[in-house]
Amino acid sequence: MTDTAKDTVLQKTPSAAEAGAALAALRTEIGKAVVGNDQAVLYLVLALLCRGHVLLEGVPGVAKTLLVRALATSLDLDHARVQFTPDLMPGDVTGSQIYDPHSAEFTFRHGPVFTNLLLADEINRTPPKTQASLLESMEERQVSVDGQPRPLPDPFVVVATQNPIEQEGTYPLPEAQLDRFLFKVDILLPDRDDEFRILQRHASGFDPRDLGGAGLRPVAGPEHIAAARAAVAQVTVSPEMLAYIVDLCRATRSSPAVAHGASTRGATALLAAARAFAWLNGRTYVTPDDVKTVAVAVLRHRLQLRPEAELDGVSTEGVLSSLLVSVPVPV
Repeated sequence: MTDTAKDTVLQKTPSAAEAGAALAALRTEIGKAVVGNDQAVLYLVLALLCRGHVLLEGVPGVAKTLLVRALATSLDLDHARVQFTPDLMPGDVTGSQIYDPHSAEFTFRHGPVFTNLLLADEINRTPPKTQASLLESMEERQVSVDGQPRPLPDPFVVVATQNPIEQEGTYPLPEAQLDRFLFKVDILLPDRDDEFRILQRHASGFDPRDLGGAGLRPVAGPEHIAAARAAVAQVTVSPEMLAYIVDLCRATRSSPAVAHGASTRGATALLAAARAFAWLNGRTYVTPDDVKTVAVAVLRHRLQLRPEAELDGVSTEGVLSSLLVSVPVPV
């Protein structure tokens, strides 16, 4: 490579500051389409930095799908949407071998999973066999067909949605799949002021089906995400903070209200999310507040409550809130 070519490559590689500015612009750009839900936007950005996946849960009509579409429009990345239905087959997600009569050979037809950002809409409406088609993709970032692994593009993020109240005809996600989501984020109904702003936008001609017409444009790309990930990897974590994360996760396993607590994958996920959150806030080290901020979203879907606790109205959020108060914080 010539010196000129090397200079060109260096110019195309954003600095950590440029990556941070691009991700800040990304959050602002999404706000052109989605009012409120700032926490959900934050967790989507953190997932990009942590190579994680996000499960969005909320009643119909709270802009779950719009949020993901706005994220995709604001990123210079490939994206795809799959509507999960009871008759969806695994090959409809991962792809399948197709026989070509002209060459008398089988060729692989790539499924929608071969993208950067995959929206798995209403993931709990498809049977477990099809849900399981995402297990390898989410963990190993590859799809194996006829024993041949096929790598997925990088970055690769699954953002799945589900409705918590309409359970007829649904298939709850198994624990193994829930554990593969970095965050579970509750999308709540907007407060009065946000709902008023939403109606103002619609009265002014906003069309959620035309995000380009609303002014959304790509403001960050894979080079910014790669630079940000490299910067996050430099965030230091003291032994005391590592011990705090371990103690917090172990406390979920010994809680009397919990049948199954956070796995070791949950502990590593909490570490990754805390480092990314610290970097987004301009720090090169992790603090207890970083861990506390992301702990509920990282761990809430990894806890399985005892039946008697559920009957008493105990929630995973309540358990985690108590543990965040009771587990000693390093000083």
